[in-house]
Amino acid sequence: MQESGHKKPYILGLTGGIGSGKTTISELFKEHGAEIIDADEISRTLVQKGTSLFNEIVKHFGNHILNNAGELDRSALRQVIFNTPEEKRWLEELLHPAIKKEIQSQIIQSTSAYVVLVVPLLLESGTYDFVNRVLVIDVPETLQIERIKQRDGSNEELVKKIIAAQMPRQQRLLQADDIIYNSGPISLIRHQVEKLHAKYLQESNTSAC
Repeated sequence: MQESGHKKPYILGLTGGIGSGKTTISELFKEHGAEIIDADEISRTLVQKGTSLFNEIVKHFGNHILNNAGELDRSALRQVIFNTPEEKRWLEELLHPAIKKEIQSQIIQSTSAYVVLVVPLLLESGTYDFVNRVLVIDVPETLQIERIKQRDGSNEELVKKIIAAQMPRQQRLLQADDIIYNSGPISLIRHQVEKLHAKYLQESNTSAC
């Protein structure tokens, strides 16, 4: 325990492939009172128009990755980085340290019994070894593709490239402490979340002793 009397929260790392439903599941945990720290939301804040990271990205990629409002066009940027691996690496090396720093800052400030840390590349990055437990959200690849095509209007070829750039499904499942199969009815998903919430509350209390 820290001298201030503020204990470090129990950290659940929530991850899964693109289109698996990470945001939906995290919102269900939030309904139970868990605090959510979302790496994608942090990333969007860090690259808002006018920030230093925004300026570096535009300087590197050019104005064609901007929309009519002069903000980052995430779809256009995605087209570039998933068709050019070295550009993807460049962007990750720029953003990941800043995202991790902000995540750690939010964890320190948390007063929740446990924190749900949502990171798409949690297992791939190898830099989140401070999480206490890993929850993987899993869906079949065919469902991933359909969801992303509907959500983002992306073509199937690009979606498959994004999936291929992430950890293979079976490898991700092997590294999971817990798994939610998010292809069934919402009532079943809610029941899984409720059971896991009770489990994480118990584990957070145990870890604090």
